[in-house]
Amino acid sequence: MTTQYLELLHHILENGSPKHDRTGVGTYSVFGYQMRFDLEKGFPLLTTKKVPFSLIRSELLWFLRGDTNIRYLLEHKNHIWDEWAFENWVSSSDYQGPDMTDFGLRAEQDPEFKKVYQEVKSEFCERILTDDKFAEKYGELGDVYGKQWRAWPTRDGGTIDQIGNIIKQLRETPDSRRIILSAWNPEDVPNMALPPCHTLSQFYVKDGKLSCQLYQRPGDAFLGVPFNIASYALLTHLLAREVGLEVGEFIHTFGDLHIYSNHIEQVKEQLNRDPYPLPTLEIANNGKSMMALENKDIKVKDYKSHSAIKASVAV
Repeated sequence: MTTQYLELLHHILENGSPKHDRTGVGTYSVFGYQMRFDLEKGFPLLTTKKVPFSLIRSELLWFLRGDTNIRYLLEHKNHIWDEWAFENWVSSSDYQGPDMTDFGLRAEQDPEFKKVYQEVKSEFCERILTDDKFAEKYGELGDVYGKQWRAWPTRDGGTIDQIGNIIKQLRETPDSRRIILSAWNPEDVPNMALPPCHTLSQFYVKDGKLSCQLYQRPGDAFLGVPFNIASYALLTHLLAREVGLEVGEFIHTFGDLHIYSNHIEQVKEQLNRDPYPLPTLEIANNGKSMMALENKDIKVKDYKSHSAIKASVAV
């Protein structure tokens, strides 16, 4: 896995074009790329930098719960969705603190501002955890992945449980070409804190093995893509376990694949590191359905990696 990922980084550095983007940071971008991972040969968790599997696990369980509020994530010490909820608060009329305009870039460039930002952000997270009304108003991210996966709204006022339907299809019609999970709902995109990056996945059964192909419209190659690979590999394992299949491949297909301009040095550092063998995934054999699994039920074993490399999230 790590070799394929490093080849991806090389490809962007060698072929990427400078592009402006929504965040104002700027990227080097290519359009169209694909990687394939044999899940029987190990769990594809990046080894050339430390990737916190606990965050990937709790985020996926959050999606599978159908949850769209960051309180669950904060309860599990997961801060990867904080920035979008935080931005909603500091840009609201309820916020009366220091100016947080462009807080991501300013925190990166100004050490004094970074201290102020961290204090305000810490206050925000604490209020989400302790104040129900505040969490309901400012912890909510809109109709993001969990809502689309578990309660896709229909025109007649009902909802569709896509994950439930996928499990049913895998059990009853595993040769179907319609085993699809979609997160891109054009009507709901304006109401989402962040429109879906991983937009559509398709599941495929062959010789008793479940494979998944993901189409991802944008890929943040340094920060986001390692999470996305591991998350959909984990989803494939969970679905296979649920319906009594083994795992096959995870195929990752991209639209706009990019490196942010402020991640270039981190990428070069990572490219100088040699990969370690992949870890293995262990899911508790406790009879729980995938919807009832808890964080403690899912672990990676024998994960050896190089140290983490820090970089700022573009919001």
